[in-house]
Amino acid sequence: MIETERLILRKPRPSDHPALFAMWADPAVMADLGPVKDDAMSAATLARHEAYRHEGLGFFTVERKSDWAVIGFCGLKRGDAPHPIAGEIEAGWMVARPYWRQGYALEAMVAVLEWGWKSFAVPRIVAITAEQNRASQAMMTRLGMTRLADGDFEHHAFAPDDPLRRIVTYSINRP
Repeated sequence: MIETERLILRKPRPSDHPALFAMWADPAVMADLGPVKDDAMSAATLARHEAYRHEGLGFFTVERKSDWAVIGFCGLKRGDAPHPIAGEIEAGWMVARPYWRQGYALEAMVAVLEWGWKSFAVPRIVAITAEQNRASQAMMTRLGMTRLADGDFEHHAFAPDDPLRRIVTYSINRP
């Protein structure tokens, strides 16, 4: 568990599913991330992230302390093959629409990066997003990440004509 001034980041539990599944089913939340997910696809996403826990990685449910609302999902995982970041530690986050523009994602991810540096002996942590996702790129910059000049690639999970296929990579070196 990770605690910040306003948030608790903890392992997901079944009672989180309605809020997390609603986030993944929201077209606005998923606009720059991929297709909306039904409940089965959302459950598969949670299971996939659970698989990273064997090496101490994983994504957390983001819970707001003031009312215990589940507001997001964030953490660290291994970069997936066949991408250039395969095997590296990759940061990621999502926040449900009612909680946008309140600083929650930044607060959560600053804490996740601090946890990552303490927990893993890696020279850098990376993050990827669609080239069109300016909000995530701005967040990466606020986190101290810089865009890798050689980090652009085509994401295999998207059709060749899908604008989400063009991916950019950011990284932050160990402080």
